[in-house]
Amino acid sequence: MRVQIVGETVAIIETANLTYTYPGGKEPSLTDVSLTIEKGEFVILTGPSGCGKTTLCRCFNGLIPHFYSGKLEGDIKVAGCKVPEHSIYELARKVGLVFQNPENQLFALSVEKDVAFGLENLGSPREDMKKRVDWALQMTGIQDLRERAPHELSGGQQQRVAIACVLAMQPEVMVLDEPTSFLDPLGAQKIFEVIDDLNKRLGITVILVEHRLDLAARYANHVIVMDEGKAVLDGTPLDVFTSERARLIGVGIPKATRLYQVLQERGVHLSGIPVNSQEAALLLQEVMTSDRG
Repeated sequence: MRVQIVGETVAIIETANLTYTYPGGKEPSLTDVSLTIEKGEFVILTGPSGCGKTTLCRCFNGLIPHFYSGKLEGDIKVAGCKVPEHSIYELARKVGLVFQNPENQLFALSVEKDVAFGLENLGSPREDMKKRVDWALQMTGIQDLRERAPHELSGGQQQRVAIACVLAMQPEVMVLDEPTSFLDPLGAQKIFEVIDDLNKRLGITVILVEHRLDLAARYANHVIVMDEGKAVLDGTPLDVFTSERARLIGVGIPKATRLYQVLQERGVHLSGIPVNSQEAALLLQEVMTSDRG
């Protein structure tokens, strides 16, 4: 699925032959990465550990090359801005980054003050700041936590606060680097639902770095697989998850898709290929209904 505006796709992020080597590094962490992410998409960025996912995300928000110097080659444009030509301060208005561990992002004495911190640094007027903080707390469902100290909250609550901190800045793109890695499956599911709601209701482009594909696959309409610093697969969830290369790389193919493949081998044919448990349940229900008939 691609977002269509007046019959045309609208790119929010574009890279061309993007190559990056960290200071002192002998080999590039990214090599010739060329991809396009369109406005309003929900993208899963996945691949084996050390494949370059986090490095690519640092390029999206300007940490590379403005904080991590190193050697950057090729082109990268985000929301119409050529990243090397714009400061992190400017890019923070375009791209928000939610870290893997929310405790690295939260430090104030109350949730409300943490959510307001970015706006204070941008010099937002006080009244505007209050409205945006209230809105971000409401959108993430944590209005009742505003006076609580972040360190007193559960992991799932802290992650919602971290998302609210970014959301208050009203970015066009939200990048989340494995935001559920410290959560149990139920907590992860709730965070994915919050992110999906923001994507659908507000049209925020979501880039989710994630290994839990069983949980995340139902929300995405675009999947990018990294391997050894390269974007080796780039397409719809169905195309990527059913590809032999994804299996060989070691990407955690959703169990629903793997179940389909096993059933096919055993002579049970479904009317479609599921990429999440909800789709698999519907297709299996069709088979059972057909057998009864």
